[in-house]
Amino acid sequence: MRSREQSVLSEVLPADERVIEAVVARYQRVAPAVTRFARKLAENDDLQVRLGSHASSSGNDVVIDPGVFQAAYARRAPVTPTEVALASALHEVFHLVATDLDDRRPIPPEWLPQAHEEALQEEEPEHPTADLLVFEDDQDDDQGDVIDEIFAERAADEPAEGERLVTVLDALNEVGGPAAEAMFLALEDARQEATFFGEYHGAWTVLRDLYLASVPEAMAEGRPLGQFALSCFLIAAGYLDRDTLQRRVEPHVALALDDAVAFIEELADTDDPWDVGSLALQLLQIAKLHHVVEEAGVTETKTQSKARMEDERSQIAQSVDAVRIISPILKDHESYDETRQASQTVSAEQGRKDAADQAGDPATDQIVKISEAPTVYLPTGQSGKLVVARFPDRFRNFAPEGHVMVREAGREWGLAQQRVSGELYPLFLANQRRGLRSGYDAGDLSPYAALLLGAGLYERMFERRDLPIRRSYGVSLLIDGSASMLQPRDLRSGRRSPWALAAATLGAWTLARLCNELQIEFEVALFNRAFAADPDDTERAFSERRGKATGALRQTQGGAAERLTRTVNHYILKSFDDRWRRAEDIIAGLFWMASAPQKAAAAARREPMDAPPISMFDKAANVDEFNVAHAAERMLSRKVGTRILVVLADGMTRGSVQALAETVEDVERGATVVLGIGIGDDTVRAAYGRNQVVERPAELAQAMIGGVRSALHQTIASMGGDTWWAHGSERVLYDAPPARSA
Repeated sequence: MRSREQSVLSEVLPADERVIEAVVARYQRVAPAVTRFARKLAENDDLQVRLGSHASSSGNDVVIDPGVFQAAYARRAPVTPTEVALASALHEVFHLVATDLDDRRPIPPEWLPQAHEEALQEEEPEHPTADLLVFEDDQDDDQGDVIDEIFAERAADEPAEGERLVTVLDALNEVGGPAAEAMFLALEDARQEATFFGEYHGAWTVLRDLYLASVPEAMAEGRPLGQFALSCFLIAAGYLDRDTLQRRVEPHVALALDDAVAFIEELADTDDPWDVGSLALQLLQIAKLHHVVEEAGVTETKTQSKARMEDERSQIAQSVDAVRIISPILKDHESYDETRQASQTVSAEQGRKDAADQAGDPATDQIVKISEAPTVYLPTGQSGKLVVARFPDRFRNFAPEGHVMVREAGREWGLAQQRVSGELYPLFLANQRRGLRSGYDAGDLSPYAALLLGAGLYERMFERRDLPIRRSYGVSLLIDGSASMLQPRDLRSGRRSPWALAAATLGAWTLARLCNELQIEFEVALFNRAFAADPDDTERAFSERRGKATGALRQTQGGAAERLTRTVNHYILKSFDDRWRRAEDIIAGLFWMASAPQKAAAAARREPMDAPPISMFDKAANVDEFNVAHAAERMLSRKVGTRILVVLADGMTRGSVQALAETVEDVERGATVVLGIGIGDDTVRAAYGRNQVVERPAELAQAMIGGVRSALHQTIASMGGDTWWAHGSERVLYDAPPARSA
């Protein structure tokens, strides 16, 4: 087995850890440090580093494209995932903060073709390309740094009247064509990395390892000009030396590198992009002198010339981009313009002072939401993301109709809405009062204290209080929220009605009253698999966000868009800490929507800006086991002695029935009673030790309430030997789960 230093990232990191949401989650762990670093680099304490689908650098906002991180994780390099997260984030911040190519100047005269022709007519120096740019007014042998002098003079003078001002990228493209632009961007990339990463050697070595892992293949596949440009990039950034590179390139490219080194070394002494542009032109001249670049033919047409220059640009870009982590701001001219202007077209959320924030792009928001979601681990070894959120609050808008319908349905289905606890109430009341098994309260002096002390049976004057037997309870109800729960089903009257979710919601309502009367902690949650809704979503906001996110993710993530937009969701209707009054209207509104889905849909179409997100109920199949595991974990965090979990579903899990069964068994081993109720589907028999299948609305609601009451009776009976209160009317669902065959 190879050591850590010999292993590569693709072997260390499984495929499911290289997906975009896992990559973003790993970045978020280092995001605060990256933000602090960016503020120091930019000398701007108000700078915000955000994530967005379009990289941007403007004003107080730096937006990083998460795709940059994902590309880094695709490398085969001897680095750890955490190292890649930090190094690639710093790399992107460096370039976004430091790159500014908007300065407009006249095209320097020495860049123009006639200047090069005059330079080539001068006496040839010892190295043919040591001084390519020579001017008629320089007569002495010691020319010095001519380019710096010219720039200094031009900066001091005002541009001549009518003189055209252009950016450095436009000037290079006009003078040297696409190849000059590509060479300049490679050199500027290398200069920034050598300058800024030099102070952070650890991050620089991670970047070097990522790059060097790709060099052999890039050199083997690169053509001469690509090999030359890549070598210049690696030497300028300090990743490899000239001697090492000359052994990997073609002979005439190696000779060109001898002459290029003197110019590459000048990069370390400049911070002006126009100086870097001059060096890029000089390096291309060296490439031409050594026939690394094919000369234009005498009979070359404009079309052929355009194709040749584009081929030169492609050679440079393909070889350099195969090695470096491509920062959008230094990819090409078009990408630079998009990056600088993205802040005007992407609506970044303003006013937040978080250490790291995300841009208001729906696709990136969805990726970040998934990356922040908790990871649920099953006893089978499987794991997955579960988006946990509050149920949309806008369902309160349907509460008036819902309250009326709850009362009507309760009468129709024979469910009491007052004093649901029945004979459980006096039992729970007595249980709460029973604080001692025997003896006196602590602090009361026993009349037998002297006798007991004399016998050596007491160590203090006061009789000890015995351990209390008061029990605490927690109940969690988990409801299937897929679209199939809204499909019409047969009723006893012969007609069809969408009663499944309505009956489940009414059962939740009644169960809530039961727990509320008994002062039991309880929680109600709904689970589905679809595009995740936000707590403040309306129908229009949800639909628009889903459409934009789906379209953008299909473009950027391809086949992964389905997984990113159809997440496993866990909505909290009422948490353990919520008061019942807060959740009452939301559950009533959900009941009305479930009982009359067509009317609810019509109301959403009429007023989409105010209506709740009806379309959040998707037909996608659920993954029950992740929701069961998460609900059980939430209950374990409560300080209760008895835990009861009721799961209601109308179909088979999209995951594995075996995984669901093992999850239920694992939960029960943790002293949680799990009741599985199926609506017209016997999957619950295979997955739940305690189960019941129902075919009618009244059966469903009564099974939920009866199951919980039976479990509560059973737990009270198990506390001691007093069972005088047991009533035959209470049936316990499978006193013990049947043994499961291996």
